[in-house]
Formats: sequence, C-alpha cells, structure tokens
Amino acid sequence: MKKYLEILKKCPLFWGIGDENIPVMLNCLGARVEFFDKKYTVMAEGSPARYVGIVLSGEVQVSQTDYYGNRSLLGTMGEGEVFAEAFACAEVSSIPVTVSASEPSEIMLIDCSHILHTCHNNCGFHQQLIFNLMKDLAKKTIVFHQKIEITSRRTTREKLMTYLAMRAKEIGSDSFEIPFDRQELADYLEVERSGLSAEISKLRAEGVLESEKNRFKLL
Repeated sequence: MKKYLEILKKCPLFWGIGDENIPVMLNCLGARVEFFDKKYTVMAEGSPARYVGIVLSGEVQVSQTDYYGNRSLLGTMGEGEVFAEAFACAEVSSIPVTVSASEPSEIMLIDCSHILHTCHNNCGFHQQLIFNLMKDLAKKTIVFHQKIEITSRRTTREKLMTYLAMRAKEIGSDSFEIPFDRQELADYLEVERSGLSAEISKLRAEGVLESEKNRFKLL
C-alpha cells in the first residue's frame, strides 16, 4: 500500500491525516486494490451498495441507463477521487448506477461499514476520516445540483452553453478542455449526439465559440 501513499495524500478522505497513519488506517479498514481494463465494470447497477472506491490510477465513469437503454453520464472520477460513497453511506440495498473504467485503472475498495463504525483499536484518526467523508459528500451534492441546473434547460444549445460557462468559470479562463469526448458530452447533457454536433457547428458559425475535439474557447 505504501506505493500509493502520494496519491492517497491527495484523496479527500485522507486530508488532515498524517502520512505515517495512512498505511495503518488502510490495514485497519481492510482496503484492497483491484485492476480493471478499459471498459470493464467496476461496480454494476443493482450490485450491493457496500464499497467506497478510490481511483489510484486511470479514470472511471459513473453512468445510469434507463428502461429504454438511454445512457446518462453522471460524471468522471480521476486519480485520487472517490466514488459510490453516497450509496454505501445511505445503506441502500443496491447501487442505482454503473461505474466503469474508461481507461486501464487501479481501484482501491473499502467496505463502508469499516469507515462508519470505529474499530476496537479506537484509532485516533477515525473521527477525521468520518469528517472528511461527510465533507466530500457535501461537495458531491453541490456538483449534483449543478448538473440538474444544466440538464433542466430546455434546448440542447442552452444545456451546452450552461455547461461550458460553468466549466470556463471553474477553470478561470475562456479557453479550456472538458473531460468528455462528443458521445460522452451528449450523454452528460442528456441529448442526442447528432443534435449536439449540429449545435456546436452552428455556434462556431455564429462566432459564439471555437472548438477542436474536447477543447473549447468562448468568444
């Protein structure tokens, strides 16, 4: 586990916890590491909501598929980021989303019950871990509300421009990259890819924006 220390120090779950305590904590929590090839499922929709995942390398996507097979991309998680913690903490019977590797990825899995219930060793860092988990959940709630604000717009153009404006504000520049390709962006905005591509072409022709692959510039 020591080889992942530099990554875990950046993970929000371990903020404020001394470097020397992290390996001890992982052993106490029964953490394990698994490798997933690109496109492999890390957690399947309907599987037990038991584990909190941490991306050690690579990237995962969180998505949801409706009854008719329409896929909605809820978000991506990169190195040091946490996923599935909300479902595990809520103790729902199964997770309502699918988590899949968008590139070869190493994932640390921790049984959430080991986080929420202090062990018999009364580890001094456990309360900090729980505090960090609650803080991370609060931040994820804010991100979720931002997505609702985007997808609640009426048209593809409004959804796209709302997302790009938020991204520009987040980056602090009118020129930026987004973490999606065209299909993933369409899934995130919950629109058809063909309609999205057509709208981007119109906005470029109108001089509203410039774009090349996943790089955009608002004019």
